[in-house]
Amino acid sequence: MDSANLGKKLSKIVQGIVLWDNDSRNFYSVDASAYRLRPSVIVIPKNESDISKIVQFASKNHIPITPRGAGTGLVGGALGSGIILDMKNLDSIKVSSGYVQAGAGALMGQVDSVLEKNLRFLGPNPSSGAYCTIGGMIASNASGSRSLKYGGTIDNLIQVRLVTYSGKILTLPDGIKIKSKIPGFAKKRFPQVTKNSCGYRIDTIKTDKDIHKILAGSEGTLGIITSAKLKTYPIPRQVLLCILHYKTIMDAARDVPILVNLKPSAVELVDSNIARHMKIKTTKTGCFLLVEFDDNINDNKNKLRKFSSGKILTMTSDKNQIQKLWGFRNSALSYSFKSISGDKIMPSLVEDATVPVRRLPLLLKLLEIISKKYHIKMIIYGHAGNGNLHVRPILSKKNLPVVKKIANEFFTGVIGIGGSITGEHGDGLARSEFVRMQYGDQVYSVFKKIKKEFDPKNIFNPGKVISKGSTVTRNLK
Repeated sequence: MDSANLGKKLSKIVQGIVLWDNDSRNFYSVDASAYRLRPSVIVIPKNESDISKIVQFASKNHIPITPRGAGTGLVGGALGSGIILDMKNLDSIKVSSGYVQAGAGALMGQVDSVLEKNLRFLGPNPSSGAYCTIGGMIASNASGSRSLKYGGTIDNLIQVRLVTYSGKILTLPDGIKIKSKIPGFAKKRFPQVTKNSCGYRIDTIKTDKDIHKILAGSEGTLGIITSAKLKTYPIPRQVLLCILHYKTIMDAARDVPILVNLKPSAVELVDSNIARHMKIKTTKTGCFLLVEFDDNINDNKNKLRKFSSGKILTMTSDKNQIQKLWGFRNSALSYSFKSISGDKIMPSLVEDATVPVRRLPLLLKLLEIISKKYHIKMIIYGHAGNGNLHVRPILSKKNLPVVKKIANEFFTGVIGIGGSITGEHGDGLARSEFVRMQYGDQVYSVFKKIKKEFDPKNIFNPGKVISKGSTVTRNLK
């Protein structure tokens, strides 16, 4: 069915806006990733009823549907060739005791503002927080710097409303049970890391009351999330942020397990490429760790001085100064782009690996080996306290053929040291073909059964998580 016919048919069954002009299709063909995939039609549904009707239509006509939030994802998870569902109209926010209920299209920044007035906050805080949506956070199992103490989206997810393949609207965990048996060995194949957005998180399902957690990191492949309840926390009375200087990243990595034992709320790493933008006076080049505490402030000051091997450059509880310093860290990706010339690219293929914290030096050694082998430089930053590093290889545009080789070698190495190929950004177009490598054939077959159970017509974001072909370089811009 061509775009015009599809658009006209959808216009007759929904109250929302339906777009199929070239400009709109081009606009929705990209997101924050390195990929481009042109959709046939874009629908901006007005409500859940619209979504239900669209799903029923798509199921009957075997047309793929990809839900989209703000398009801040880095792996192409919100790109699709069929119907794009822009969820921005489902933006309700309601604060209750101990949780917030928000629509899938509600911006994290809006949720933060409403919660702040109620002296509460969300645990997950991705660096794109002001612009990403609640639905997108669930789809990728987003986390951020504070996940070290407060967990990622999956750890804070209480309830999810979902439109299923038949168009029925369910509230999980009460509305459904997984029929596919999850064998005990499957859960044992999951890496022992604190952050993991690879595959379907069946390892978190202990009872039927945990069924909703399988949607965290599912990238819209099991149904259309319309709203969710997420746990909230009281805003800390005082926060202490410390900037530690290290001569090398390896020195910082060796210190991280010691710092994590002090129970901070965050331990973040930025390499010299990013550190130089932070305007913190130091006589030596190197890298920084940002270490934050939000309780036992005086005690933690003394512990940090005693146990850290890094040089303390800044130690502040000033709210404005803390906000400014975190602003530098949250701009790490944009600073990375300032570090490359116009003939270079930084593809988002190996930018989200997570390993057990004590094995961070092994991850850095792996990156060093790959850098030397392919004669490339890498920019490194991220959530060191979780063993989750964001890595941006700097490649010549002529070097695109080596992208898949680098991905294969890097992911093989990450899995070999007990890690996950993605900690918080998801599989998308960049990594779905490597999910089988992460877990093996037996666990992957369990994933396929779950996908079939939730999506028998294979209409929900096909090719993500469960992939039949290679997409890591196919749709690069």
